Amino acid sequence: PVENSAPLNDAWASLLMLGGRSGPAILRRSRGLCGALAGAFTLPRGPNATLACLLAVAAAPSFAQPPDVQPETATGSTTKHAVHAKRFMIVAAHPLAARVGYDVLRSGANAVDAAIASQLMLALVEPQSSGLGGGAFALVYAADEKRLFAWDGRETAPAAATPERFLGKDGRPLGYRAAVGSGKSVGVPGLVRLLEALHRRYGRAPWRKLFEPAIRAAEDGFEISPRLAKLIARDPLLPRSASARLYFFHGDGTPKRAGERLRNPELAHVLRLIAAQGADAFYDGDIARAIVAAVHAHPSPGDMSVEDIAAYRAVERFPLCTDYRAQRVCGVSPPSSGGITVALILGLLERFAMDTMRPASLDAVHLFAEAGRLAYADRDHYIADPDFVAQPLAQLLERDYVRSRSLLISRTRSLGTARPGVLPAAAAHGADTTREVPSTTHLSIVDAEGNAVALTSSVESAFGSRIMVRGFLLNNQLTDFAWIPGNSQGDAANRVEGGKRPRSSMSPTIVFDAQDRLRLVIGSPGGHQIINFVAKTLVGVIDWKLDVQQAISLPSFGSRNRGTEIERGTELETLAPALRSRGHDVRIIDMPSGLHGIQVTGNGLIGGADPRREGVALGD
Repeated sequence: PVENSAPLNDAWASLLMLGGRSGPAILRRSRGLCGALAGAFTLPRGPNATLACLLAVAAAPSFAQPPDVQPETATGSTTKHAVHAKRFMIVAAHPLAARVGYDVLRSGANAVDAAIASQLMLALVEPQSSGLGGGAFALVYAADEKRLFAWDGRETAPAAATPERFLGKDGRPLGYRAAVGSGKSVGVPGLVRLLEALHRRYGRAPWRKLFEPAIRAAEDGFEISPRLAKLIARDPLLPRSASARLYFFHGDGTPKRAGERLRNPELAHVLRLIAAQGADAFYDGDIARAIVAAVHAHPSPGDMSVEDIAAYRAVERFPLCTDYRAQRVCGVSPPSSGGITVALILGLLERFAMDTMRPASLDAVHLFAEAGRLAYADRDHYIADPDFVAQPLAQLLERDYVRSRSLLISRTRSLGTARPGVLPAAAAHGADTTREVPSTTHLSIVDAEGNAVALTSSVESAFGSRIMVRGFLLNNQLTDFAWIPGNSQGDAANRVEGGKRPRSSMSPTIVFDAQDRLRLVIGSPGGHQIINFVAKTLVGVIDWKLDVQQAISLPSFGSRNRGTEIERGTELETLAPALRSRGHDVRIIDMPSGLHGIQVTGNGLIGGADPRREGVALGD
């Protein structure tokens, strides 16, 4: 068992139940892995714990990583109802952020202006999920041009980074906590440059004015929400960070509680500088030097330089759009894997009559999980930063290829672990060892003119690297790279390289109908699970004809090619025996998504917020 972590205890226990093979060679391999696990998590010591670990690994020949860690632990669920509006709407992860965006829209500004103001407030009130020290991806629909744009504000690795970044002196991967809570994990932040690029291209309201609500809230303080309070109290690394401890804990070491007022004058000062001087105030000068100094001062230091920060640019990418049924589903292209993997899941399901199945029924969960394992197998093998690795997107989406992969899906028997498809013209890569656990937020906006924004931002794991600088937390996004550079089959596509952007699962998504009319704006946090969360909701709206709130509120399920996951505490648990009889390795886990979506109908807008988090929909 893992101390203070029920989800990990369950994942650990499930390994012991997998069954399989054993033998001296596997046990020798397992001892090294058990050592890595002990470093990654707080495991009890002693012969019994070691034996349990060895038995678990020996029973699971495909097991190559520690049990999955949720980016943010579950903090409960509340019933939420669809919100209706006629003119405009915003759905964001915190009521204060949603209110700020609502006020901006009501003033006559557009969706991009509202997204910037809302995201700046999220940086203050939801520091575990996003902030100035992180990055983001955005989809922007410009109604007057009838064009969709995709923007990449993903972090970059320092120029000095090498593929062996997360290997210890013995050549083995570092323990998870040791890697995450370190200067090595910090990538050059991209959010501020992205927000500036969006404003320059699409914004209407004065840049400085969009900062005012977050500055006031940082100076006056805001009440700690129940969710933030629980995450502060549960995080094992946060109290070990001297810079973060001063902000999130009392002088006696106790965590600050829900309802207490949290003020952040340092962040207010940084926001004032950026409001007055633009993004250069963040990327050139004292703030950049402070970031570099904090990264280098960590006991496990990084190698970021002021030159790395000054060189950062947000990049316009192409939106990745594919047809599903009579809808056009659009996401962002790599280095996010969200758009391509959502497209693959939907493409693999298209030959099945999902609309004839009851939502979240046995057949629906089975088929969705099988499509997920095939799509994730391709994702893990091929997808990475396109500026470093050629991306075979056209081959992956080619109709005959998708159909050949779909024909691997049996209606009655699970594939188990899927292998990536063979693309003759694509480069060969080694096995993927990425341990992605992004802590993330998402906001969806439609303004009165029909413009739309889907923006997903992140600092990676909850509270990022836990290194706090000038009132904001630095990300640990570099742990989204593969920790092992490759194997005899070749280099891992997502290996660490200087200047490279780590692969992401962020999946901001915008859907159009057959007449190119805007129909859905959606996205989610949830780390490696984001893709399944978004795809499930799309199936709910498109196939099962649910409204966006009903689709978001459905119990979560799917596969990341690591077993079949169903959401703990939901009616899906009753499906476990039948799924196992079809060969599924069923894992019952917490799945704290944070889906936020807007559905555009002939009668107006419908907003949906995830019952598993604090988000709300506001509209007029």
